[in-house]
Amino acid sequence: MELLDQIKQNARKQNKRIVLPEGYEERNIKAADIAIGDGLAQIILIGDPEQIKSDAEKFGLKNISKATIINPKSHSKKDHYINMMVEIRKNKGMTIEAASKLIEDPLYLGVMMIKNGDADGEVSGADHATGDVLRPAFQYIKTAPGVSVVSGAFIMIVPDKSYGENGIFVFADGGVNPNPTDKELAEIAVTTAHTAEAIAGIEPRIAMLSFSTKGSAKHELVDKVVSATKIAQEMAPDLMIEGELQADAAIVESVGQKKAPGSKIAGKANVLIFPNLECGNIAYKLVQRLAHAEAYGPILQGIAAPVNDLSRGCSVNDIVSMIAITCNQAAGKK
Repeated sequence: MELLDQIKQNARKQNKRIVLPEGYEERNIKAADIAIGDGLAQIILIGDPEQIKSDAEKFGLKNISKATIINPKSHSKKDHYINMMVEIRKNKGMTIEAASKLIEDPLYLGVMMIKNGDADGEVSGADHATGDVLRPAFQYIKTAPGVSVVSGAFIMIVPDKSYGENGIFVFADGGVNPNPTDKELAEIAVTTAHTAEAIAGIEPRIAMLSFSTKGSAKHELVDKVVSATKIAQEMAPDLMIEGELQADAAIVESVGQKKAPGSKIAGKANVLIFPNLECGNIAYKLVQRLAHAEAYGPILQGIAAPVNDLSRGCSVNDIVSMIAITCNQAAGKK
């Protein structure tokens, strides 16, 4: 079974509640219809109910009647969410008046539904910038316990099955944190391992990447990766984490044996942690285009509940896939 099919099958078993704040947007409505029809999740659409129903008829959609539709301007829990917002951010100066305006923003409403236990995860960003999607999540859901940094992982599936885990890799960070510290890089490694387990269903073998392998080069940038490796190993001693490794030493067995003899990870890595966002973003796009890899993400990690950001150029199928991935993330929360 292909990985995406497995992810969708797992989503069907979980029956999670996924909120789509951009319920007024055509791709979101169509994706919701498919997700409901496929039994991937319980879908919550935020938007004007009459407009959504009208659009569903116009697009010939048959399943939208099974979605929960929330009008951001008028719903039964509006005052409750407003009071929650004030309580959570009263030290930041949040007032009833300000919260009353914010709660009508679908992105804030979606996050408050998750915070209150009325939804298990969110998929948004087809019509909003990444910062707009993340800001409410940072303010109200916050990061997971023991995590200070949010990052973006990509599941990469390459045609050559001799690499990674039968062709499957998880890359991070490819979407969020421009220049993590050594501690932040360690946290990214650990949270990415959890993503590899929960979404890709693989036992993570984590390579902390650099332009050096085991001291072959000396530089402060290498020092950061060495330090991050040590911190990550201390944070999660049960995980297989090794560094610093060059990319070829991490994924090509013959090179790994030569450059890092005796390593259990070199040449066999399936989780690649890049030293900064620049490297991670360039790498995933090159692999996607030149190796004709399938790329799924960014899957946001480190938030206390799953909130995922779409590209504004995403397709309907991209949204459906991210709904399934978000269900798997919600099920994997510890």
